[in-house]
Amino acid sequence: MTTSPIDPGAAPPNVPDELKDNVTITTLAKLLDPVYNWSRRNSMWPLGFGLACCAIEMICAASSRFDFARFGMEVFRATPRQADVMIISGTVTKKMVPTIVRLYNQMAEPHYVISMGACASGGGPFKEGYSVVDGIDKFLPVDVYIPGCPPTPQALLNGMIAMQEKIDQQSIANVAWYRKDDPTAEVVPTPVLGPDLVDIRQVDIIKAEAAKAKAETAVSD
Repeated sequence: MTTSPIDPGAAPPNVPDELKDNVTITTLAKLLDPVYNWSRRNSMWPLGFGLACCAIEMICAASSRFDFARFGMEVFRATPRQADVMIISGTVTKKMVPTIVRLYNQMAEPHYVISMGACASGGGPFKEGYSVVDGIDKFLPVDVYIPGCPPTPQALLNGMIAMQEKIDQQSIANVAWYRKDDPTAEVVPTPVLGPDLVDIRQVDIIKAEAAKAKAETAVSD
């Protein structure tokens, strides 16, 4: 078997006509992807923490009635160093976001985020509350959204299966965590909690809006 470079865009080698029936041309990525993805999809270890009532449903999904273990997902880890799935299960408050982002940054690559429930995805019934973040996707990259208030354990299982299907589509040849020029490899900056929650990535926007508001106030006066 002749193997071309890992780069899937590389041109295949020229094979003499008399050998074409006896030689298979493939890429190393195509050989490794099924095994690589199978091993990851069947050993997803969630980080063991919950935020609100959705966490009760998450706990139920690990019980014998629903049995996460059938899919290799039952090993909830107490440390981000050993987890590769973060399930945002419940209302995300501004006070909690810095801790959530810090835990995310401590997880080894590859790691994924599941937004479980209406509160985590968009604030839910507390969207207008002064202390609630209207969606964890404002701070972390979310891979799977699970609707509901709260979602049932079956819905969480379905979301985890959707995560497995996403992993099946990834290739070792171009996944982000093996690329030297990966723009997502940088650590997500931890928000600063003061009188309000400030995302460091939006400091320039905040300053510009503050200057604009100050100028409008000066004109009106």
